[in-house]
Amino acid sequence: MAHHLQGRLSRRGLAGAAALLPAAAIAAPAAAAPAEGESTFARVMRTKKLRVSALSGEQPYFDKDLVSGKWSGFCVPMAIDIAKVFAAEVVYIDSTWGTSVLDLQSGKVDLSFALNPTPQRAVAIGFTEPLFIHPFGCIAKPGFMPSTWADLDKPGLRIAVSVGSLYQTLARRYAPRATAVGLTSTDQGILALQSGRADAILLAAIPGLGMIGKNPSLGTYRLISGPTVALPSSLGIQRETDTRFRDVLNAWLEYHGGVGDIRQWVIEALEAEHIKPSQLPAGLAF
Repeated sequence: MAHHLQGRLSRRGLAGAAALLPAAAIAAPAAAAPAEGESTFARVMRTKKLRVSALSGEQPYFDKDLVSGKWSGFCVPMAIDIAKVFAAEVVYIDSTWGTSVLDLQSGKVDLSFALNPTPQRAVAIGFTEPLFIHPFGCIAKPGFMPSTWADLDKPGLRIAVSVGSLYQTLARRYAPRATAVGLTSTDQGILALQSGRADAILLAAIPGLGMIGKNPSLGTYRLISGPTVALPSSLGIQRETDTRFRDVLNAWLEYHGGVGDIRQWVIEALEAEHIKPSQLPAGLAF
């Protein structure tokens, strides 16, 4: 899927630039008050504010300095750049992964970053084209270097997974002979790994690298193949008949993916978490 995305960007990425009109070329509606059933596009153009779900403590996506209130993470320069298209400013709305969909449904926010477009979510909200394709892998105990699901699918091997998560589903499907150690959070999984109660913890690439940045003693993050499992990570938006907001976002994704800005923003955020480009697993593409 990553190869498919790269191909799509190389063929169409620069073409998306034509769809990204300068902010000055987009005339704001004359109405000063919101019309009934106002679309996201019309509201952002009228208010000049782009409301974005922001998740404190979710490096490298988002983080908030509790003293200054300043937001950081790779979603921040992306949000600012999107807002520039509308000559708008970003308004960060404190949220969580668990409430992002509800915030969109209720009209509390205009945009949520890095959501997997699952069928269940697609019933409630809309999605853009992928921001990137997000592969899965693991962090393993010292001396254990799995590279395939077969390496993990061993009797007696203990894999830490968050209960009810996609990680638990993957462990059951691709490593059924191993023991899935169900825990309530990723932090608990890391503690289980550090204490010797688990031999590996399944994580998607970006949160996995973020964990290595927080705690270098964990070692390395490794992608798992045989098969490679990856899901698109998209921008979540409100479901509405007016497609102009989604169209602008898709043009933004095509352009900035094609010229390499998205990759650069992600790498810079990882470097801020002490992850060097040389530490990125081979085959990981943004």
